[in-house]
Amino acid sequence: MELTLSTPAILFSTAALFMLGFTNRFTATAKVIRDLHAMYQEATPNKIVLIEQIRTLQHRVRLIRDMQFLGVMSLFVSILCMIAIYLEWQAVAGWMFGGALVLQAAALAISVYEIALSIEALKIELSDMEHLLDEPSTVRRLRGVLRWGRKKT
Repeated sequence: MELTLSTPAILFSTAALFMLGFTNRFTATAKVIRDLHAMYQEATPNKIVLIEQIRTLQHRVRLIRDMQFLGVMSLFVSILCMIAIYLEWQAVAGWMFGGALVLQAAALAISVYEIALSIEALKIELSDMEHLLDEPSTVRRLRGVLRWGRKKT
C-alpha cells in the first residue's frame, strides 16, 4: 500500500473535531465540579452525595485528559508519518499511520466509556424520581397533557 501525504492528513480533520468535543466535555465537567464544590462549602445536609459526585467527576476528568492526550499523540504521529512519506520511508510511514489510527481508536474507546459513566451518573441523579415516573397515575396525567397539547396545535 502506497501512502501519500494526503492519507495521514485525513486524520487532522477528525482529530480536530475530537479534540473540540473532548475540550467541551472537560469544560462542562469542570464547571459541574466547581458548582458542586461551592454547594459542599455551603454546608448542605447531604455532603456524602456531593463528595461521591465530585469523586466520579474527577474520574471523568482524568478520562477526558487521557482522551485529549491520545488525540494529540495521534496528531503528532500523523505529522511524523507525513515526514516519513516525504523522506520516502514507506514502511515506516505505514506503521506510523497505523499507530495514529490506533491512538485515535483508543481515544474513542475511552470516550465511549466516559459517556457510559456520564449516563450512569444521570441515572443516579434522577433515581429519587423513579417512584413518580413508574406510577400509572403520573404516566396517565402526562399522556393526557401531551394529548391535550397536540389537540390545541
